[in-house]
Amino acid sequence: MGTLPAEPSLDQLRKRAKDLARAEGVKLSEAQFRIARDHGFPSWPKLQAYVRRVTEHGETLQHPYHQDVHYYAERALGLLASAEDDTPGAQEPFERWGQPLNRDGALVVVAREHGFVSWRTLRDHVKSLVDSGEPFARAYRAVEARDPEALKRLLGEFPGLVTARGTNGNDLLGMAGATCDERLSKILLDHGADPARGNVHGWTPLHQAAYSNLPLLLDLLLDAGAPVDVSARGDGGTPLVVALFWGHREAAEKLALHSRAPGNLRVAAGLGDADLLDELLRPGHPAAGAHRGFYRPHSGFPAWHPADDPVEAKNEALSWAARNDRTRALRTLVERGAAVDADVYRGTALTWAAATGRGAAIRTLLDLGADVNHLGTFGGPNHGEGVTALHLAAQSGHLEAVRVLVENGADLEARDALFGSTPEKWAEVCEQPAARDLLRSL
Repeated sequence: MGTLPAEPSLDQLRKRAKDLARAEGVKLSEAQFRIARDHGFPSWPKLQAYVRRVTEHGETLQHPYHQDVHYYAERALGLLASAEDDTPGAQEPFERWGQPLNRDGALVVVAREHGFVSWRTLRDHVKSLVDSGEPFARAYRAVEARDPEALKRLLGEFPGLVTARGTNGNDLLGMAGATCDERLSKILLDHGADPARGNVHGWTPLHQAAYSNLPLLLDLLLDAGAPVDVSARGDGGTPLVVALFWGHREAAEKLALHSRAPGNLRVAAGLGDADLLDELLRPGHPAAGAHRGFYRPHSGFPAWHPADDPVEAKNEALSWAARNDRTRALRTLVERGAAVDADVYRGTALTWAAATGRGAAIRTLLDLGADVNHLGTFGGPNHGEGVTALHLAAQSGHLEAVRVLVENGADLEARDALFGSTPEKWAEVCEQPAARDLLRSL
């Protein structure tokens, strides 16, 4: 199979087709078909259309790779949310394509960023993407299938893939981190992938490794020079903060060896750094509530902007301590004025402890007076409204958390506000049979 240059040229391809037709004594159409198939495309027009898009847009082109049209619509809404949240660079594509900051404008922006004149044109292309032969889509499928040999082969045939971008500016290295297969990331790094490169939200491969709690991948990326202090999805959204947000202690502790930025209350609480916590809890400390612009870890979370209220920063830090099982920090924060049942942003300390299966934190919070049946929010607005800690423990299959909560008076018949379902039903719907059976037995 031939190698397609990183910057393919239609003129070069046409010349090759003419030379092949002359040398083989075949019709030009036959030569064109052979060249297209040689590069993995089903037809000459498909190859031409691909090369034309790459030529016209160059490095800024975003290659479609996902076969679900709704995926692109969701990315458009995510891009719009980032632009409305003033995420650095997120408004630039709207300005570049002269589109308003609304849903229709976002759809057009996504289409234009992919090299198509309209949303409808992109949508039609995506419907036939699996048969298009486009290299980036094929490479994505190799990554998704965790097929290192297929990925190596494609990188050999299409060297430009290592620097190419997909939807939202995601490159293959960033995508590889989502597979939890470090082999794929190593292959891409060996082929020259940039570990510092972020997508349109500033999300780097190191953010993805922190999000997925992959310590081995963190080591690989850090050794390759991945930056640790870069923010994504808002000010202060470092890879460390991403790990702490989801309660990924192993990843967070590894990242904290390289940097503890930003040094605010949420980070001190999540790491259980008693000295830093004590320092920041001094009245009027300017760093306590600074750099808290990172929320919305993905577009499923609603927009929210932190206030300057120091009490809010303490309440927020309480939930970060809970999800990372930092019991000493929990006691310190409550002693210093944090409200144990505060729902600062999508979850109280108790619901976060339950969702992450932090038994010690659950016991500590209950001992500190947390309401075991408090109704609050969690996650996206279409998911967690009027939920209890027991709903979240059941959903995630955390059996110890379920037992501790029930032993302390959790209501087995509590119903959430969106679906009117009990914790047992949540366990069943979320395919947690052990949690479901335990709840039935209690």
